[in-house]
Amino acid sequence: MLYYSYKYLILRKTMKMKLHHTLALLALVIMSSCSNESTSDLIDVPFVENVTYTNNIKPIIDANCLGCHSSPTANDAPMPLTTYQNVKEFVQNDKIIDRVSRSQGQSGMMPLGGTRLPQPVIDLIIKWKQQGLQE
Repeated sequence: MLYYSYKYLILRKTMKMKLHHTLALLALVIMSSCSNESTSDLIDVPFVENVTYTNNIKPIIDANCLGCHSSPTANDAPMPLTTYQNVKEFVQNDKIIDRVSRSQGQSGMMPLGGTRLPQPVIDLIIKWKQQGLQE
């Protein structure tokens, strides 16, 4: 009987050590995969006093929307966003702001099939609207 108790204690101690080693390894993997050393995924939108279409909004639209909202449109996009007048109209009625403000993966989120625009970029579009949609 004493032999089985001793064997049980050794087995229990071995399993406990394996569990500790596994947890330590898991913690190491998790900690090493989380890093803030890269700034490549961050976006820096400098403060803009007067937001204009030409200087601030057009580059955002060109880089993120014209893949579908060109003229003619692609991927069943309902309207082009190729001119100041096009963009102004759809910002005035909040269609663009609504679509780019949706959560990643939410139905209707734009850009279609892409990642959600960074909040500072969305805020710049909102500021443009608040300032009167200057060209």
